[in-house]
Amino acid sequence: MVSVSTYNTANIGGRKPLGKASPLANSFSLIEYDKNHRFLIMDCPTNSTIPLYLKEFARLNVTDVVRVCEPTYMKERVETRNVKVHDLPFKDGDVPPASVLKQWLELVTMRVASTKGEEGQEPTTIAVHCVAGLGRAPVLVAVALIEKGMDPLDAIEHVRHKRRGAFNNRQITYLADSYKRTGFKGTTKISSAMRSSPLSSTNASTMHGDKAPVAPSSIHKSFFKKMFGSH
Repeated sequence: MVSVSTYNTANIGGRKPLGKASPLANSFSLIEYDKNHRFLIMDCPTNSTIPLYLKEFARLNVTDVVRVCEPTYMKERVETRNVKVHDLPFKDGDVPPASVLKQWLELVTMRVASTKGEEGQEPTTIAVHCVAGLGRAPVLVAVALIEKGMDPLDAIEHVRHKRRGAFNNRQITYLADSYKRTGFKGTTKISSAMRSSPLSSTNASTMHGDKAPVAPSSIHKSFFKKMFGSH
C-alpha cells in the first residue's frame, strides 16, 4: 500500500485508479465476477479521508460498506450518502466465523437479487475493508466468488491478481482446503461448513496479524511455493 504522501495513479496490481490524481489512488481494488457480483476491496478510511472514499463510492455505485475491523470513522458520514454500513468484525489475520459468513452471504444474496434481471441498470458494488485490505476483506470476497461457483484456487488467484499481497497462509489454506461451498441457504449449512474446517478450532492467540503462517496441506504445496516461495 502507498502512503498519503507518496502515491501513483497507475493501475498497479489491478487496483482501480481514481478519476484524478489522489493520495488514495492505489487503495481500491475492484473485483468483478459478472455484472451482479462486484466488490471493492480497500483499506480503512478515517474521518479525515472519508470524503475521498465517498467520491469513489459514488463513481462505482457502492450500496454497502462492510467493515471487518474496529471502526475508524463515523458511519453516519457514509450513510447520509445512501450507503449502508455493516459491522462484521473478526480477528486480524484470522478466517471468518460462521456468524460473519452468514451475514456476509445474506448481504451478497440480497444485493444480487435486488439487481438481477433489470436491464440497463448500473451495476452495484459492495465495498469491504479491514485495516490494510489484505487479509480479512479479501477472504470475504473470495468466499463470495466460491459461492458463485469459482474454483477456490481460481478465486484466490483472481483476488491476488487484483490486490497483490492479499491473504496469509492460514487464509489460503482455509479457502483452498477447508471452506465448503454451501449454495447459501442459511445458518445450518454455514455452521456445517465451519465445523468441517480443521482451522475452526485453531488457537487464534498464536496469530500475529496477516503475516502469521500456517503449514499448508501437501496437495497445495506447489501453490504456496508459487505464491510465497520456499519457507
